[in-house]
Amino acid sequence: MLGLAGADRTAPPFAHRLQEAPVPARSHSDAPLPRPRPRRRRAVVAALAAASLAGLMSGPAHAGGDRGPDGGGGPHGPADPALRRGLQALVDTPGGPPGAIAVLTADGRSEVYRAGTSQLGTGQPPRTTDHMRIASTAKAFSGSVALQLTQRGALGLDDTIGRRLPKLPAAWHRVTLRQLLNHTSGLPDYTEDPTFIAELTADPRRHFDSRRLLDYVAGDPLRFRPGSAYRYSNSDNIAVALMAEAVTGRRYEKLLAELVYRPLGLRDTSLPQGYRLPTPYLHGYAVDEPGAPEDVSTVLSASGVWASGGIVSTPQDLGAFIRGYAGGLGLGPAVRKQQLSFVAGRSEPAGPGRNKAGLAVFSYATRCGTVYGHTGNFPGYTQLAAATKDGKRSLTVSLTSQVNSSTNPRLLATLRKLQEDFVCRLLDRRKPGGAY
Repeated sequence: MLGLAGADRTAPPFAHRLQEAPVPARSHSDAPLPRPRPRRRRAVVAALAAASLAGLMSGPAHAGGDRGPDGGGGPHGPADPALRRGLQALVDTPGGPPGAIAVLTADGRSEVYRAGTSQLGTGQPPRTTDHMRIASTAKAFSGSVALQLTQRGALGLDDTIGRRLPKLPAAWHRVTLRQLLNHTSGLPDYTEDPTFIAELTADPRRHFDSRRLLDYVAGDPLRFRPGSAYRYSNSDNIAVALMAEAVTGRRYEKLLAELVYRPLGLRDTSLPQGYRLPTPYLHGYAVDEPGAPEDVSTVLSASGVWASGGIVSTPQDLGAFIRGYAGGLGLGPAVRKQQLSFVAGRSEPAGPGRNKAGLAVFSYATRCGTVYGHTGNFPGYTQLAAATKDGKRSLTVSLTSQVNSSTNPRLLATLRKLQEDFVCRLLDRRKPGGAY
């Protein structure tokens, strides 16, 4: 989540709802999207601040295992009926997401599970090529950039803010890149700052200067001595991206393209600045029963979350990315060992099983084995991307509403159990009798 994992319960509720918002330029539609009525748009943001998102299905529901990577065909193995039913039950749950899609890939073969719809009123099921806001799973992308630069010697995990970003507050100067990547930095979270929240609430589509987001908390002290505790902070990955820019002289967006998108063949992934989404896209909803779901896909500008959650991708691309990142693609043994050095801490929202925090990656130890990845949530979207240590198997689970411990803790518990069942399927750890 572009929010607080293991965070202070007194933090403004809006911080738990803020997440990333992105848009791939290559498929971006030039036609302006209809703007929500200002009064209604502010009402939605107010609802987010009050921690209430919900969704009601309208139109026919579709649940099934697609046999092809685009949701349209191709013999990619039989779908598991129990997982189909589980995903459908999640969508059918009161307050559940209008749509959901899970993609399991093993050795180049995929199973695609879908439930609900990509847009209410259309009956169109979610597809693996639909764009979506990936929320805090974008933090793994900034981790990939940082570790690739570390592998090349341009950055060091013990490099400090004081060395690479000396204009940031002196109180932060001893924080290291390693501590930023595993959320032990102690940096105050800018998404909790009252001024930031007020400006975003007044104009959700406001264009922020992404490289000045840390200014909102520049006068705040560290929350704790760096390295002494774990606390998820959206400020961490903003600082990571700024460090990468400082040592290369290149914009973070360019570094993503050169170090991540191209090597992994990600054609539908980008880091936008605005509120629009490329088409086709999964529509994200605020679900607040008994009212009708509110489409919040384009309510918020991505510029306010940037490297902490602003990337837009597709289930297909996200799976390819996490196989590469969790599999250590491009990393030598020394850097790889550091990437997979874990401390106590969970992703936000919590992923399946027992969570621990590595360098922009989490380990999820389930009853069937351990996978590595990241979760995220943003108004209208909830994400899990995980893969095996060898990078040969991956799982993505994407919902079209925001589900976390603040918005809907019961649904989150159900989701985590279902995610664990998908992990068991991915690892082929079926129990006798066909159950997981």
